[in-house]
Amino acid sequence: MSVNIKIRNAVKRYGNNTIISDLSLDIREGEFFTLLGPSGCGKTTLLRMIAGFNTIEGGDFYFSEKRINDLDPAKRNIGMVFQNYAIFPHLTVKKNVAFGLTNRKISKEQREIETQKFLELMQIAQFGDRMPEKLSGGQQQRVALARALVIQPDVLLMDEPLSNLDAKLRVEMRTAIKNIQHNVGITTVYVTHDQEEAMAVSDRIAIMKDGFIQHIGTPKDIYQRPANLFVASFIGRTNLLDAQLSAEDGQSFLVFANGYKVAMNHVKDEFKKTMKVKVSIRPEEFVILENSTTGIKAVIEDSIFLGLNTHYQVKFENGVHAEIVQESRIDSITPPGTEIYLTVKSEKINVFTEDGQRNCLSGVRNDYEQYVGK
Repeated sequence: MSVNIKIRNAVKRYGNNTIISDLSLDIREGEFFTLLGPSGCGKTTLLRMIAGFNTIEGGDFYFSEKRINDLDPAKRNIGMVFQNYAIFPHLTVKKNVAFGLTNRKISKEQREIETQKFLELMQIAQFGDRMPEKLSGGQQQRVALARALVIQPDVLLMDEPLSNLDAKLRVEMRTAIKNIQHNVGITTVYVTHDQEEAMAVSDRIAIMKDGFIQHIGTPKDIYQRPANLFVASFIGRTNLLDAQLSAEDGQSFLVFANGYKVAMNHVKDEFKKTMKVKVSIRPEEFVILENSTTGIKAVIEDSIFLGLNTHYQVKFENGVHAEIVQESRIDSITPPGTEIYLTVKSEKINVFTEDGQRNCLSGVRNDYEQYVGK
């Protein structure tokens, strides 16, 4: 049976060093929820607090209505999948998967049924009698996942489970994990620093920085309308340009350094005024115009052909560099040294206050806002 997870005003300290301060969060029943952020941001610390492996210096943790702060980790009914798999090298695959059931004194007959069920679900039934050393990294990870799920935990916790796999295996395993999680329907908390991985598997993502949550939302919401400049820079690639926001007769405009002006239709009322801003423009949100003098002037420095798309490195007149991604043309690639003008897809770009703390555009969906100030 899955549960929802409720965290209120969590605090974690190591001596005088506060790692997490006043963090609140709700994870829905059956949800695949990812904690994403750079190394040292507190995501693994929070996961270990949920698991019971770290002490809690403040706040309350609940599985549904049950407060778990002082509950022994063994009694929380959680499944754990670690970065290093942590499967037992002296046990066969089948015995590894059955380990939790054996510890719970499940009958031999039921143990056989459940073990076989999850061996098949993970597509490793044919390896049941093998020793772990005879398995590939991806197969070992499937064993670890089967062992975590066979006990029918209320919550599945996963800490950087794919970081030791090569790129191709990571893509295969993240697809497998997402499909299995949705089939089983278990509440899952997943920790990673890999943005693409988080986007691929998550129902919702919490972006963390320095122990604080910056944005909670679906991958689409976070990518398209990030809450602040840190989130925009951390999720995917982006180019940052200085500009000025201005208002004329109720219409907002974005004015770049060379005077190029773009009408902006989704500026919040409080920002409909003249102010300096930071503009986040993702590589695919630029449009290259070769036979035009309208837009932001730049020079192509390099290009990389990657089949479907071509990536261009450009330099603006003020010395700022940017990356542009355009769908590859059938005729040619624009050569280095070519002078071009760039326009932007105004409906897609994001505009932030000069300090980067707030998005000036409407449409930001940040589930974390409900906890701020409470």
